[in-house]
This record gives sequence, C-alpha cells and structure tokens, in this order.
Amino acid sequence: DDFIFIKIKLNNMQPENKNIKKSVNEKELETLKYWEENKIFEKSLENPAGGAPRSAYSFYDGPPFATGMPHHGHILAGTIKDVMPRYKTMQGQTVRRVWGWDCHGLPIENLIEKELSLNSKQDIENLGIEKFTDACAASVMRYDSEWKSVIPRLGRWVDMDNAYKTMDSTYTESVWWAWKQLYDKGLAYEGYKIMHICPRCETPLAQSEVGLEYHDITDMTVTAKFELVDEPGTFVLAWTTTPWTLPGNTALAVNKNLEYVKVKIAEDENYYIVSKKLSEKVFAGKSILESVDINVNDLLGKKYLPPFNTFNKEDYLNKLENSQNIWKIWHAEFITDESGTGIAHEAPAFGAEDMDLAKANNIPVIKHVLMNGHFVSEVEESVPELAGLVVKKKDDSISTDIEVVKWLAHNGKLFSKEKIVHSYPLCWRCKTPLLNYATSSWFVDVPKIKSNLLEQNATTKWVPEHMRDGRFGKWLEGAREW
Repeated sequence: DDFIFIKIKLNNMQPENKNIKKSVNEKELETLKYWEENKIFEKSLENPAGGAPRSAYSFYDGPPFATGMPHHGHILAGTIKDVMPRYKTMQGQTVRRVWGWDCHGLPIENLIEKELSLNSKQDIENLGIEKFTDACAASVMRYDSEWKSVIPRLGRWVDMDNAYKTMDSTYTESVWWAWKQLYDKGLAYEGYKIMHICPRCETPLAQSEVGLEYHDITDMTVTAKFELVDEPGTFVLAWTTTPWTLPGNTALAVNKNLEYVKVKIAEDENYYIVSKKLSEKVFAGKSILESVDINVNDLLGKKYLPPFNTFNKEDYLNKLENSQNIWKIWHAEFITDESGTGIAHEAPAFGAEDMDLAKANNIPVIKHVLMNGHFVSEVEESVPELAGLVVKKKDDSISTDIEVVKWLAHNGKLFSKEKIVHSYPLCWRCKTPLLNYATSSWFVDVPKIKSNLLEQNATTKWVPEHMRDGRFGKWLEGAREW
C-alpha cells in the first residue's frame, strides 16, 4: 500500500549525523521534496488507498482572485480544502483536485484602470477596448509563481499546472450552458429593480458588496416647497436627504395614519402643510400666525407643482406613461413622523420604497440621472447650473447637492437646508459613493425554488450541525432573486 509505504519511509528519514537536530522548516522542505520527486500526489490519484473500487467524490474549489498575492486568510480555507479530499482519497475514492483562478472582470478592470490612469468608461473607449482587454488578460497570471510557491509550502495537494481560469472559453461556455438550463426552466428573467450602482464603475453591486464599505460622509438635507395647484400660496413641505433626486420627483407621500397641520408664518404669509408632531421643529425660529389641523384624506390625490419644470412640458408628458398620475399626493405606510416633515418627496427611479409606491399606484418614473452619475440632457438644458456635474463624486459627496440647493433658493422653492454626517455606502473597489438606481438586469428566480432548497437542506449533513437550521437555513428562508 502506497500510503503505508510513505509513512514508513518518512519515519525512517533520519539525518546522517544524528547529533544535528533539524528545524521544523527543514523537515517540511524535506517532506515536500520527497513528495515532489516521487510524485506522491499524482500516485494518490492513480491508485487510491485500500484497493477499493473507484467512486467519484466531487470537490469544487472556489478559486482566489488572480489579481493579488496570497495572504493569511487563505491558510484556513486552503487547509480545509486539502484535508477533506485527502480523507476521501484514503477511503478509496478518486478526488480530482485542480487549482483555479477567478478572473472576475471588475477587480481586474480596476487594477488596469489605475495602472493606465483611466478614470472612466469613456477613457477606456478612448484608449480602445481591445487594448484594454488585452492588458486585463495579461495581468491575470501576474502572481502565478508566488502562489505556486506558497500553496505547496502549506502542504496542500492540488494540481496548479493545469489550473482553470474563469476567462477561459471552456469555462465561459459552461456558464452559458448552465444559464440556458435556468432560462429553459423558467428560472431566469430580465427585471427592472432598484439596486446600488457605482457611477464611476457603471455597474450594479450585489447586496453583500454594498455592506463592505460604509463610511461617515457629510451630506445635505433639504426641505423643499411644493405648491398645491388648487391652492396657490399653500405649500406642502417635503424633506429629503438626496437633493439631487428632486428633478426626478413625480409624487409626494404622506401617511394617512398621522396627523397634519396647515401653518401660516409671518415671514412670507404663505401656508405650509407638515406633520403636526414635527411642526414645532420645522418652524423653529419662525413666527407662526396660524396653525390648523387638517384631514389627511383631503390631501390624497391633490395635484402640486414640481420644484423643477424640466419635465413639466406638454410634449414630454404626452409621451410619459400614466402621466395622469404624476405630481399627486399619495398614502404610504413607510412615512413616519420621527424626522423631516412627515412628508416625503418621491423619485421612484432612486429608491426601493419609492419604486414600490410607484408600481402600486401607476405613478410615472422619471430617470433624470444616467448610469455614470451625470444628469440627462433635459436637466442640463433646463438647469445649466447642473450641466456636467456628477451627483455623487469620490471624496466629494455634497458639491452637486449644494448647486441644487442654490437653484431652489434662487427660484423660491427652498424652505430650509441642513448638513448632516451619516453612514453611507461606498464602492469597495474605487470608494465612490453608491447610488440607489433603477436598472435592468437578469435575475435567477430563487424564490420559485426556495421550497425545494429548504427540503434539500433538511436532508443535508452539516458540520457543524447547527448551521443547517441556523445561519444557512435562515439565509435560505430569506433567499431573494439573484
């Protein structure tokens, strides 16, 4: 038996001079040399221990990124990946172990963008897509020799000479094959959802990625004035932490379970509608002439004038779906009177709750910002002060909001403003502030197969056992579209 032979051989490997005590490092290197010279790993694949009939034990290695050096975080996972295949091999099973490289596009793209001093997708196109992709492909094996040195040094048995790469055509074809199976089974569809995007990378991020880079940033909050069409001089005050979304406003939201008041102030003798609970805070420092309770149901369905007139044109509205429902006041359960004014400005293209409200009530959606963070041409033409600006820039999250606030103030649409510091997600690759953005993408309909996943998980042996119904089981219960 090869394995018994190996054990005996190693035990009998003694230094010629027994007075010289070998270090752990020397012993390890000696063992590695013996494995390599005698092709012990290869023999374990050709002749499994015990002479038992061959049976297939599947081992799929989630490979590391090809764009970085090995680090201590790979040691534990790599050891587990090595121990289990060895154990199954010693039981007489054939365990093919092939190294892999994750050539995931964006990390490599970001690496090459930095090296070539490219700051946007437009810079890539100016350079030439072929030149850029060639540079990306060439970078994949940059650290190949370092990994080939470290992994065997950890005592791991894995074929690194015939490693697969996720950019290989054979691998890519297998992904397309798997995707077609999902599509044919009705498990793949194109959807239009609110996701976090990076305007610099111009790509959506998975929810797990969004949580990687939350930082405290300075932002601007605004209370804007929305004049009622049938009550000139009466304004609904809506609060927002994203002033840059105001040109895309299509609705206001109140909660019919809250109390609201109409307040007249001496400063301009206008009437303002806000939450009763928050009115004292909203009008702090103002001279209140009158405050009257109002029936919130009387607000629902009322028309108002949007703060920006960019899209308030007949030719545009004629082309807009459900235009009869634009710039009205709606009920929304998610509105509270804990902050702001108890009334929210709704820009459905830039918020999940906003989009849900729009879908439920056939409210039009205006996407006034492009994927790269710039305003659409209609906004830039009607509001020249915003031309060429990016709504959220790296290391500068507030400058565009300041320009929006200036415009509101100059045009009589600003009631108040305030700077805040709050936790905000940044792109983990380039540190650009992320945007909530309505974008189309392809999804795997995981909820459709959730019951089957839970059934299979219930019959699966987990180590440790509590993972089955604990962390992993709970994750499956809440599984969403992928």
